[in-house]
Amino acid sequence: MALSVFDFFSIGIGPSSSHTVGPMRAAQFFANRLKEDGLLSQTASVRVELFGSLGATGRGHATPKAVLLGLEGHSPSTIDPDVADEDVARIRRTKRLRLLGTEIGDTHEIPFDEPTQLILHMRRALPYHANAMTLFAYDRDGVPLLEKTYYSVGGGFVVDEDSMCADPDKDDTTVLAYPFSSGAQLLKHARETGLSISSLMLENEKAWRSEAEIRTGLLEIWKVMRECVDRGLNREGILPGGLEVRRRAATSARQLRAEGDPMMHRTEWTTIYAMAVNEENAAGGRVVTAPTNGAAGVLPAVLSHYVDFVPGADEEGIIRFLLTAGAIGMLIKENASLSGAEVGCQGEVGSACSMAAGAFAEAIGGTPEQVENAAEIGMEHNLGLTCDPVGGLVQIPCIERNGMAAVKAVTAARMAMRGDGSHKVSLDDVIKTMKETGADMSVKYKETARGGLAVNLTEC
Repeated sequence: MALSVFDFFSIGIGPSSSHTVGPMRAAQFFANRLKEDGLLSQTASVRVELFGSLGATGRGHATPKAVLLGLEGHSPSTIDPDVADEDVARIRRTKRLRLLGTEIGDTHEIPFDEPTQLILHMRRALPYHANAMTLFAYDRDGVPLLEKTYYSVGGGFVVDEDSMCADPDKDDTTVLAYPFSSGAQLLKHARETGLSISSLMLENEKAWRSEAEIRTGLLEIWKVMRECVDRGLNREGILPGGLEVRRRAATSARQLRAEGDPMMHRTEWTTIYAMAVNEENAAGGRVVTAPTNGAAGVLPAVLSHYVDFVPGADEEGIIRFLLTAGAIGMLIKENASLSGAEVGCQGEVGSACSMAAGAFAEAIGGTPEQVENAAEIGMEHNLGLTCDPVGGLVQIPCIERNGMAAVKAVTAARMAMRGDGSHKVSLDDVIKTMKETGADMSVKYKETARGGLAVNLTEC
């Protein structure tokens, strides 16, 4: 397995890594493929079809917006959320699309009628994955030029049918210092070398970057996380989408500040940190995919808890935290899934909770065994968690769910630190169980908005 921690902590925009970030990347891939094949100037029209969960909940997750931006050449990591809204408004107003319009000299403008050329199939799915999209390009006579199907497999990762945009852990010949595909292998490396989980990960990361680059990059990720927390703590109003959900983090933060010593309310602060991030995500703001956008609040909240409430917290601890979280995320992605459309919210918030729990244990001095135990506890107690977003929006129950998972992650780490790391259920066991539970879960509980709160709230 050759994945970098930076694959898990990519900077993007909300509200969803699988439904916003992934489709934007896929659409950008498609437009770039037209350019690479010398077909851009011949393209007179494009059509996009969204299947499975992308079709069922795409509107609430801003998937059409993401596709339009991707076709115009925007990248999730660099796009300005305010400019994004302006560009989409222009496309819809003029019914004109600038293929690769962000690249000077490559702009090719074509007509685009969104209602007829961007189709959301509410009940049709493709066999490989629940998040599928097919893009077509035609010349002036309607002759097909290119057809490509992409799958947004969770966490912003994209796979296509012929592996031209393959998942990073496929066909990768990168040689790692300490390769692992299970928690047992990771612990074996730790025992044999005497290294911590974060130190093992740091050695692996050197396959791609210098140590200085790794440290600088991780601190930049933390900077974006903390900025997102701070924005969420200072913004009020109603979230977009029609549910009329009011932001609560800023009001709660003011109340807590008035109540005095933050240490006396650190659990509430941790909850609010997570909610602040997910309110920003729901508003389409800039977040760090960690490991998904729907679960983007958990790691920033727990890392903020470390920085704000753990005596002696420092940059080294932040780096250890993120390296360890990446290691746990890799195990989950390799052996189960990060996709709510594939395994329910246990793959999103459950994974984030597991990653944050292990990472927090590492940052406060846990042994590799205690770190693995904390990660296991975090995942075990999210098994069976369904993904049932009301209205297809990443708001109810997602915002509060991140707050609950952040507190659960801190608790899991503290529980593990009270023991010696020995326990009955291994992290590998619980990841395997999560995958099997997801396979058994009814499709209506896997990000389709056809079950659970998604239907019962509207009935009330």
